[in-house]
Amino acid sequence: MEPIVYKEDQILDVAQQLIQSAPSKIWAIYGNMGAGKTTLIKALILALGSKERTGSPTFGLVNEYADKKGQPLAYHFDFYRLEIPEEVLEIGFEAYLQSEAWIFMEWPERIRPYLPEERWELQIELIDSVTRRIREKKNET
Repeated sequence: MEPIVYKEDQILDVAQQLIQSAPSKIWAIYGNMGAGKTTLIKALILALGSKERTGSPTFGLVNEYADKKGQPLAYHFDFYRLEIPEEVLEIGFEAYLQSEAWIFMEWPERIRPYLPEERWELQIELIDSVTRRIREKKNET
């Protein structure tokens, strides 16, 4: 994938483009605080067709979004507040990975030993207050 430079008002188009080219439904999204990881994931969930209100799961670790039939469509994980990687096992992370739903992970570096081998890694970089660059990152298993 070629890097994509976009403005905030283009985020839904970028989300649709990424979903169409995704090699996996399991995504590890890297970026500094404020780079736009949560904003991108919200757009991805909307682009997948969820009508639910999206938000960051920072305090609960995971948010679940359903499709129109009430089936799990996507899981949004935010591992920022984890103290140790093993905490991810306490929430049943491995069961989530077995689902057919899309998995979007923020701060995946905090659970490196438990990241699935099959995943798509993306890096978001802040260019200025309204411009971001997203590029594919090579798996660092």
